[in-house]
Amino acid sequence: MKLIKARDFLQNLQIQTEQTDNSQLDASVLDIISEVKKAGDKALLDLTEKFDGVRLGTMAVSEAEFLEAEKRVSDEFKRAIRKARENITAFHSNQKEQSWFMNQTGGITLGQKVTPIERIGVYIPGGKASYPSSVLMNVIPAQLAGVKEIVITTPPNADGKISPYVLTAAKEAGVQAIYKVGGAQAIAALAYGTETIDRVFKIVGPGNAYVARAKKWVFGDVDIDMIAGPSEICIIADETAQPRYVAADLLSQAEHDEQARPLLITTSGHVADSVKEELTRQTEQLERKVIAGQSLAQNGRIIMVETLTEAFDVANRIAPEHLQLMIRQPFENFSKVTNAGAIFLGDDSPEPLGDYVAGPNHTLPTSGTAAFSSPLGVYDFVKKSSVIHYPKAALNQVYAEIISLANAEGLTAHAKSIQIRKDEGDA
Repeated sequence: MKLIKARDFLQNLQIQTEQTDNSQLDASVLDIISEVKKAGDKALLDLTEKFDGVRLGTMAVSEAEFLEAEKRVSDEFKRAIRKARENITAFHSNQKEQSWFMNQTGGITLGQKVTPIERIGVYIPGGKASYPSSVLMNVIPAQLAGVKEIVITTPPNADGKISPYVLTAAKEAGVQAIYKVGGAQAIAALAYGTETIDRVFKIVGPGNAYVARAKKWVFGDVDIDMIAGPSEICIIADETAQPRYVAADLLSQAEHDEQARPLLITTSGHVADSVKEELTRQTEQLERKVIAGQSLAQNGRIIMVETLTEAFDVANRIAPEHLQLMIRQPFENFSKVTNAGAIFLGDDSPEPLGDYVAGPNHTLPTSGTAAFSSPLGVYDFVKKSSVIHYPKAALNQVYAEIISLANAEGLTAHAKSIQIRKDEGDA
């Protein structure tokens, strides 16, 4: 893990942002989307065989597969998933929005009608890991919003099955419409529909680079939650931080994949040196040590700063997905954070706590997008309609202003729409 000064890190960060080139990736993704739009289920089956190495007879997960999955997971896991569901539900229940109306003089009624999106698709990654927690994090807010139809797509294993942990989490969340399809082809199926998979109105959930770019390209035909990049963690640590904890928390994200970005910002040279030693020792103990080691080598950085004020300035420029404050006074300082997906306060609030059972959503903005976007929530699964009612007498009070503004814009039919009602009232 490289040691770097804050100025040099920020300069490199800007260069990396400017040099991002997705042209080859986009060409592949657009070909996949086009193929699915043309050939439907056949394309999904062919692409699944090509990319996942399995030829499926059917894409839909059967009831027998749910029952088999339930037998394969431990009671301990079932208790854990239920506890997580309870906490996630409790937290997100506070995000519910209600329609509202205001009655003004003259019989005028104005307001906003909140309506759930009717049908959504949830993408759950597969491949290098299993993500039952992502099932809960994406499904529960949608259910609380009142979404009627929720379908899940996720890539199959080499044996043509889905992780029993994912299936158990889905059943616990009340979703049984699951399809064995992943990658850009799954996003295309959700966006445009096939013989088996009906199109949805919104697609949510994390995925690899192909999934992220596919979501970007179908946006506009359907809504999406965000374009998620590699997982990232940024820790601000002062001289009171425990290096063992810091290293363990950095590795909790480094093990996701080789592109994950673990960052430490510290005012302490002693902490920096000790964390480097701990990373070397702890990495060797991990099952996914090769992945974690590559993440640390390629993307990991220890950023040295003079003061905590500078540390927060750097963190806000990064706008990380996860920000941990492992400092003497986290509560007194966290108001300095302006850009972060989730903020973890203190030594005993590590990022995995938020991943699983704390309750706040772990689908978070990445790649600097926390500067302008938010975690997934109930609010992502509703749409809002403005409501306007004017009785004739109230319309007559404002007709002159409407006609004046319409004529100023050259929209004479707009003006006529008002004028015809005025003339009728004057007759």
